[in-house]
Amino acid sequence: MEFFAEHYGKQYKPNTRETVRRQTVHQFLDAGIIVINPDEPARPTNSPKAVYQIEPATLVLLRAFGTAEWEKNLRSYLASIETLKRRYAQEREMERIPVTVAPGKTITLSQGGQNVLVKQIIDEFCSRFTPGGELIYVGDTDEKWAYFNEELLASLGVTIEAHGKMPDIATYFTAKNWLVLIEAVTSHGPVNPKRHAELKHLFRDSKAGLVFVTAFLDRKAMMRYLPDISWETEVWVGESPSHLIHFNGERFLDPHET
Repeated sequence: MEFFAEHYGKQYKPNTRETVRRQTVHQFLDAGIIVINPDEPARPTNSPKAVYQIEPATLVLLRAFGTAEWEKNLRSYLASIETLKRRYAQEREMERIPVTVAPGKTITLSQGGQNVLVKQIIDEFCSRFTPGGELIYVGDTDEKWAYFNEELLASLGVTIEAHGKMPDIATYFTAKNWLVLIEAVTSHGPVNPKRHAELKHLFRDSKAGLVFVTAFLDRKAMMRYLPDISWETEVWVGESPSHLIHFNGERFLDPHET
């Protein structure tokens, strides 16, 4: 963004960095013009160490601009660009995280952000606490609507507009008629009172009961956000997948059998 300002006279606010990445850098990647993390392909997209490099064949082409070799090089480049795009797309796909969202249906999530935790939630939390349920929505660090069963959500009385701030995961627990809304916390906040109210409003027309869950990778991550977690919600920790922490007061005040 400093380069934009210096060389193109275009000033961007710091908080628009993500917009630039999604609306410009992604297109350059898809076109095979640049490559991401050539030094370490497994590095997450949103890592502060993420780097982009001009694709070598593209660099050779651009350096020929204005020379006698330009037309010949351009023809060669255009003839090879689809092959380049396919190769780089395949390389990026190999680094993605496969997640089964429905019988016979698998999607892939980018390596960045909270997606390792998202996979854990689907594989571990959902199998234990919403068995037989149906996933409605899964968000991705790179693609907000990675998976969306819009028809199922509509059958529960809920319609979400494209700008609606969805939780990271939404799943329908059919056995109890619960709509379980889950936030996967690695760098962003938990279901605090503000987020609790937002989700209640967003899903206010639901025919199913709403259950709110904050998920963490481990207890150390949880401790950072513990003071912010809203009452009437649940907490799940990936390192102890068979347990829940209930922020629900006397509702769960019962003796436990040993």
